[in-house]
Amino acid sequence: MRRVANLLRELRDDNRGLAFIEFAFAGPIFVLLVIGGLEIANLAMAHLRVSQIAMTVADNAGRVTSGIDEANVREVFAGADLIGEPLDFAANGRIVLSSLEENGKNGNRRGQVIGWQRCFGDLAVDPAYGEQGDGENDNSLRAGMGKDGNRITAGSNTALMFVEVTYVYQPLIATGFFDPPTIRYESAFNVRGRQNNAISNTQNLTVAACD
Repeated sequence: MRRVANLLRELRDDNRGLAFIEFAFAGPIFVLLVIGGLEIANLAMAHLRVSQIAMTVADNAGRVTSGIDEANVREVFAGADLIGEPLDFAANGRIVLSSLEENGKNGNRRGQVIGWQRCFGDLAVDPAYGEQGDGENDNSLRAGMGKDGNRITAGSNTALMFVEVTYVYQPLIATGFFDPPTIRYESAFNVRGRQNNAISNTQNLTVAACD
């Protein structure tokens, strides 16, 4: 009995390996906190880059003054691809670039028209506010493009570059428990001093259509 009592006393007083036991309990929680922090930071960076893509595409497309060509659109999309490269945006995102203009009609057919529309990215997302040619002969786009309460229209004798950017977030660690969120941003810039808003294709390039 005395040996058993001594053994139990030694076990009670023995604190060797206590730190390992504590770490075994606290370690997984700490790892989850670290991973969660990294995931939140990565998601915030994805939002920032998608927002930058929307603003950059609309701004750069509006800066082409002499007349816009398919080659200009390619250059604009190449810049967006560079911004989105860390996100693998080309495979998981979609850019819709629309040229919104007045349709030149009178009376109850007066409104706005999507003069041309181009897309970039492999994500299958349809334009949210209309396709190329919509509004040409009617007032279906009289209120312009954008969400309800925040629509925008093009002014007279000019055009508006309206951009929709959609991206399916790629998490650092795929858990399988949650679907990755979809990030979406929109941006619009007026064309600056462009004399001809129709798009040309002087080099016979493949059109970045939204089909």
